Amino acid sequence: MAGEKILIVDDEEGLRRLLARVLGKEGFQAVAVGSGEEALVQIAGDDFDLVITDIQMPGMNGLTLMRRLKEFDSALPVIVMTAYGTVENAVEALRIGAYDYLTKPFESDELRLTVAKALERERLLAENRYLHQELQERYGFTGIVGSSSGMQRVFEMASSVAASNASVLISGESGTGKELIARSIHFNSQRKEKPFIVLNCAALSEGLLESELFGHEKGAFSGAIATKKGRFELAHEGTLFIDEVGEMSANAQVKLLRVIQEHEFERVGGTRTLPSDVRIVAATNKNLEAEVRAGNFREDLYYRLNVINLHLPSLRERREDIEPLARHFLQKYARETGKKVTDFSPRSLTCLLGYDWPGNVRELQNVIERAVVLSKGESVTPRDFPQGVHGGDEICLELPERGGSLTDILEDLERQLIMQTLRREQGSQTRTAEILGIKRTTLRYKMEKYRLLDGLG
Repeated sequence: MAGEKILIVDDEEGLRRLLARVLGKEGFQAVAVGSGEEALVQIAGDDFDLVITDIQMPGMNGLTLMRRLKEFDSALPVIVMTAYGTVENAVEALRIGAYDYLTKPFESDELRLTVAKALERERLLAENRYLHQELQERYGFTGIVGSSSGMQRVFEMASSVAASNASVLISGESGTGKELIARSIHFNSQRKEKPFIVLNCAALSEGLLESELFGHEKGAFSGAIATKKGRFELAHEGTLFIDEVGEMSANAQVKLLRVIQEHEFERVGGTRTLPSDVRIVAATNKNLEAEVRAGNFREDLYYRLNVINLHLPSLRERREDIEPLARHFLQKYARETGKKVTDFSPRSLTCLLGYDWPGNVRELQNVIERAVVLSKGESVTPRDFPQGVHGGDEICLELPERGGSLTDILEDLERQLIMQTLRREQGSQTRTAEILGIKRTTLRYKMEKYRLLDGLG
């Protein structure tokens, strides 16, 4: 904690020297001035972490100084000093915004403790402000990469419904960013200070899903050795994101519908009814309307969840977002890995734009992370991409801009030719060797040389 800069304001020279000496021994940078006017000059020209000021001073008193300080920086913590018998002044200072007060005379230990608590509180408040800013930058709709008309419509509608408590159903292929949109809705809603809880239905069996949703009492079933809160209980007054809701069993659908309608539930094995104040945002990669027609999903539950529908287009339907997303991930992973990878070569961008991205944004993110890790220069090249991200059977040959070895270029071409033939022949080394007109042992040697064995899956 030591090292913070503290401004001391007191018209008694002896006291301010004493305070500066005590705080200096603790490792703080103490600056002492004799009036409120001097304090304002110091504040205007330097950054301080804390102000300690007397209240009774000639000219500008401590209360007036406090008001001026709060106008300058409302977050700056202030400790006031007051003489015995004038505590009402200290109470007024607290009302204005002082952190605490010290009654003269006070012990050095009392000063140290009050200063330490004030700085610790300010540190926690600063961290909280930072986290809120990070959340806003990450989950604010303007912070999500996507300039295509389809995504802009999604952002506009999501922003409009965020302030309400309406249930939202987000549909779209896997990897399109459904959870990111759900989190953005939550962090732009009135529930943003409350929990955002996630439940993935596809990852849970029917029996476990009910326990995860509603919790269970001790002894409710074999293995229930303690009472456990469910996701509804954990998400109280916040948002529950139910991912892959189309995978829910018929029994779980009935119980979910009851909670939505009645705003209450019981834990598995329990008899006590618990209130539920939860906003539900659900997501699916299935066509729930078709599932309703097929009898696999309850119609009444579908309409309860689908008050607001947001459909996320696949990445191949918004190809104009591929390059901005790729550059976003490039900066992210270059920063995380400490590598000086700053750009994509023209040919690598062509490869990215020509690929269909069945895994959507999640696949693109993984591809770029891999490329940054494997890149040997300042630019990502096609050789840094995994097998398949080349658009059909097209060979992505990267020609050197300046110089370059012919041997390296031919080896890169040979590697890609072998890789794409193997892919077309579904990994058959015998058939690949026949097509390329080489022995199987030669093919095996080249596969080991180019490290293609691990890529066969």
